[in-house]
Amino acid sequence: MSEKKLLILNQHQIEQKLDRIAYQILEDNFDEQEILIAGILPRGNHIAERIKTILDGIAPFSSKLLTIELEKQSSTLQAKVNFDVQECSNKVVILVDDVLNSGKTLAYGLAVFLDVPLKKLRTAVLIDRNHKSFPVTTDFAGVALSTVIKEHVDVVLDEDGEEDAVYLR
Repeated sequence: MSEKKLLILNQHQIEQKLDRIAYQILEDNFDEQEILIAGILPRGNHIAERIKTILDGIAPFSSKLLTIELEKQSSTLQAKVNFDVQECSNKVVILVDDVLNSGKTLAYGLAVFLDVPLKKLRTAVLIDRNHKSFPVTTDFAGVALSTVIKEHVDVVLDEDGEEDAVYLR
């Protein structure tokens, strides 16, 4: 018996949502010289890369991609980063993930920057599921979905043989 999957966003719709998020980031940071886009591995980083590419084409400021790898099953913050966190001091950081569900992943991602005085910290997600257990909100969201807890959102990006899509199962 196969699981039923409901298509939420196709490849074209994902591109539209990411374009809109990039323009919102541009509007929010128009006077900046540089912003830092921190993607949470794995799929949050793919989305961050795409947003950076769009911003590189439309924004007067430069953007730099940062990568955060979190141990999501841990009860304490365990993160690996590809940058010196202190270099983020007094800069704008956009934290990016694919799906905001309970908020734990974004909360851990935000915690990476707690000891650094940032100019501004914003969050961006492709899908906001509205099931937060942590006091985390998103500043830029592609789609807000009201789902039941037992449903699962699958984001397919850059995977062999499959077109980009978001499914609810």
